[in-house]
Amino acid sequence: MVRRLLEKGLPLFVMGPCGIESEELVFEVAGFVDGLRDEYSDRAVFVFKSSFAKDNRTSHGSWSGPGLEEGLRILEAAGNRYDLPLITDIHTASQAAPVAEVCHMIQIPAFLCRQTSLLEAAGKTGIPVNVKKGQFMAPENMQGAVDKLRAAGCPLVFLTERGSFFGYGDLVVDMRSLTVMNRVCDGVIMDITHSLQKPGASGRFTGGDRSFAVQMARASAAWGVRGMFLEVHPQPEKALSDSAVMLNFKDARTVLDAALLHWEGSSHGL
Repeated sequence: MVRRLLEKGLPLFVMGPCGIESEELVFEVAGFVDGLRDEYSDRAVFVFKSSFAKDNRTSHGSWSGPGLEEGLRILEAAGNRYDLPLITDIHTASQAAPVAEVCHMIQIPAFLCRQTSLLEAAGKTGIPVNVKKGQFMAPENMQGAVDKLRAAGCPLVFLTERGSFFGYGDLVVDMRSLTVMNRVCDGVIMDITHSLQKPGASGRFTGGDRSFAVQMARASAAWGVRGMFLEVHPQPEKALSDSAVMLNFKDARTVLDAALLHWEGSSHGL
């Protein structure tokens, strides 16, 4: 399903709430993404994303999600209702097969981008895999993750830029990494919202500044990325995860329009 959509050559948008807070929330955001898919059908491709487990929270007491079984049930129900392709994260090799039965892509979290057993299990499912570059990784070193996936049989490998650690409590995006990673994979995705995080900046919670989302999207589209990752929530300030950087529906549409304005009519590439 995803491979067929990507063959259109349109910009790819991976969108959804950070975590599966409830079935109602997932259905609300999936409905919003479905509406965008209908409205922008000749301009972009959309994949719905949300996580069943947030396994790298700053505090041990932070909300972490509904778990694999319930999370996949909710994702499958939303995907069926809106006929949306799905992607979610896996954290252990044993999660790859059950996730592949429901989702059309698998995502590897940034902190786990070097885990061989995890990458091999994801690659063996035979569906596309998106690997987030670790905040601690040089872009050229992502070659190893790509090689592990391809050796395991993965048909399409995407790499996602989500910022690198810079000093204390902040991330910085080196746009050169987009070109470097594009040389070794099938497409680079820019994670707009996670790149605006300030890890641990709010004490027990990760902070951030969503006000730079439009500028980050414009710069990434102008650079020539294959797609973008946007976390979306109807009320970001009430979100149980990434409340500082997630976008409400209005702002997500603004970012989408800004990105497409720079993408369309251009012949540039990475």
